[in-house]
Amino acid sequence: MLPGLSAKQEQGQRWEQLAQAWLARHGLRPVAANFRCQGGEIDLIMRDGATLVFVEVRQRADTRHGGALASISPAKVRRLQRAATVYLMRFAHTPPCRFDVVAIDGKKRAWLRNAIEM
Repeated sequence: MLPGLSAKQEQGQRWEQLAQAWLARHGLRPVAANFRCQGGEIDLIMRDGATLVFVEVRQRADTRHGGALASISPAKVRRLQRAATVYLMRFAHTPPCRFDVVAIDGKKRAWLRNAIEM
């Protein structure tokens, strides 16, 4: 186990690393991971050409309780939007951006582009 991380956090880190590698194989370039600010966190920030992509990685063992995608609550969306706004403050000119979700249910993976509106 990594110092300072719970078993659940460590598992989440592994899923995020797998998602980042998977997206990189599809042409996205990593920019940052686990961007945190007061009020929110973004799992992955990547580039798809000129577009900055904020990625939320969700994993569930199965879909019995709605699955990974259903686990993204309106409150979580607000926290993602808040964190993205803070991240974008570092740019003189805001680049094109979007929110994607990598949803992992058991052994099934799905990549939803533009899954969340800003």
